[in-house]
Amino acid sequence: MAGHTDIVAGGWILRLPAAWRPYALLARLDRPIGAWLLFLPGLGGILLAGAPPWLRTIRLIVLFAVGAVVMRAAGCIVNDMWDRDLDRRVTRTAGRPLAAGTISMREAAGFLAVLLTIGLAILLTLDPLAQLLGVASLLLVALYPLAKRVTWWPQIVLGFTFGWGAPMGYAAEAGRLDGAAVAFYAASILWILGYDTIYAHQDREDDALIGVKSTARLFGQRTRPFVAVCYAGMMVLLAITGVLAGLSALYLAALLLPGALLARQVVALDIDNPERCLALFKANRGVGLAIALAFVLGRL
Repeated sequence: MAGHTDIVAGGWILRLPAAWRPYALLARLDRPIGAWLLFLPGLGGILLAGAPPWLRTIRLIVLFAVGAVVMRAAGCIVNDMWDRDLDRRVTRTAGRPLAAGTISMREAAGFLAVLLTIGLAILLTLDPLAQLLGVASLLLVALYPLAKRVTWWPQIVLGFTFGWGAPMGYAAEAGRLDGAAVAFYAASILWILGYDTIYAHQDREDDALIGVKSTARLFGQRTRPFVAVCYAGMMVLLAITGVLAGLSALYLAALLLPGALLARQVVALDIDNPERCLALFKANRGVGLAIALAFVLGRL
């Protein structure tokens, strides 16, 4: 695992002005998968509640997509502010701008303020219930970096945080919350708990040295059955979501695709191969899009 990093300092990042590059890396713009995974529960919540005509739904999807990029960047900055000293001691994260000293805390705070202002502007375009949920999410964003210091289950805290888009998207579309929204949120939490456990295996050895906790360290060689249980529970909750939302039988048939994609992750998992863990983690974009498609088909 020595030398592994997921920072992508090349590609289009190199085309930016030199002064901008550390900010792009701080916002993780080199790795859009995080923004995708923050966006997908919101997309699912919107589509779960939505129905033709789709003009309002399309508008909300665009707003949530922009908001996901902005708030994911803001969350990364908060995380890196908390973790800059720890990050210097972990191979994968040592090159992050705050850990490497290419951005100061003051510069990061200014960038964070800009991002939060953009996020607030987007939030104010939503319905009141969605606005309230959006404000409440800030507490989760602020507290998540602490979780790895105090509990073996920081991945479930991330699940509550990243999955928050599910009820928020539903509320933005429907103006209410109900059993279907709650079931989908619970499914999202289990999904994130599973895939972030896979992701955390990239840092397992470094985390053990510096005392950072994770479900990857907690379950170790038992990770495969643990992730399988998470994903199985997620699929059951997705089925319940469809029943509570009154979706057609086509929805249940469409769930076979995300179910197969998740099963493939369990089978292919190698916790001692960080590149494989990262690839499986990234594969969850396809899972989220497949779930979104199932919601659309279920409304036809």
